[in-house]
Amino acid sequence: MSLFTLFTTILSYTLKTYFFLTLSLYILSWALPTPHARLPSFFARVLASVGALVLCASYGFVASFALRCIGEAGLSQWTTARAFKWSMYLATGVWFDIVEGEEYLQKTRPAVFVGNHQTELDVLFLGAVFPKYISVSAKRSLKWTPILGQFMWASKTIFIDRANSQSARATFDSAASTMNTEKQSVFIFPEGTRSYSQQPALLPFKKGAFHLAVQAQVPVVPIVAANYSNVLTMKGGWKKWKFTSGRIPVKVLRPIKTAGLKSDSVEEISRWCRDDMLRTLREMDEAREGEVVGNGVGNGISSAVEKGKKMSQMQI
Repeated sequence: MSLFTLFTTILSYTLKTYFFLTLSLYILSWALPTPHARLPSFFARVLASVGALVLCASYGFVASFALRCIGEAGLSQWTTARAFKWSMYLATGVWFDIVEGEEYLQKTRPAVFVGNHQTELDVLFLGAVFPKYISVSAKRSLKWTPILGQFMWASKTIFIDRANSQSARATFDSAASTMNTEKQSVFIFPEGTRSYSQQPALLPFKKGAFHLAVQAQVPVVPIVAANYSNVLTMKGGWKKWKFTSGRIPVKVLRPIKTAGLKSDSVEEISRWCRDDMLRTLREMDEAREGEVVGNGVGNGISSAVEKGKKMSQMQI
């Protein structure tokens, strides 16, 4: 038996097993009463998500090289993100819905886009919000992840070596130059890691995204996804695991300008951005609770008027 025949046999067997197991878990989750369907639903959607990720990363790897050939490499992550958005909707029923500020995604370029980081499902969050001509930043270790890492390398991902501050600064210097010469935006999770929070909360922000924005003299565009622990819960042990279908609202906030600012403004920009995102995150949670109990809690407009006035001075 040749190596190619052996490879195709193993691949065929793996795919058949994967599809059979995923489908069986979905059928089980539909057939069982709600309390007993939680774990089959969780594992079915985890398997479906992994399959969608591998499929779209493979597509993205090929698309990245094809787009490079026609001088449009900057579209690689956008086209892959859209493919993943629809693949995940069909496979899991999860949908990130931009309910406010979508115009800022289309009109602000280049920019540093920042978002709250909750779980592994944020890859789908990116799939929903990515505008054209954008690249994500990621820790350098992801570069060696099979399939996903190769796609990220081919599609101009900005890899950050968090253990080496000198290397990280050099990477941001290069990114700032690319942003201005190629009009390529960057997406960064300023929390630096996933929070897995069950409540509308944010971890402390790292300053890299804001240093980059000031260095490149481009706006910061905050994007907030509502807390979605009602859709996905991965902490607390198997007794609390949950993964269901659902709609997750997203708000794109007004861009914060950095033109004319120096590095000594980074701390203040970071603080104002985090405060605005946290306020929005809490308002979205209150609005969702209001919908559940039928009391119609507002439309997400901030009640912190005085603080908003100060922040608006830095917004476009």
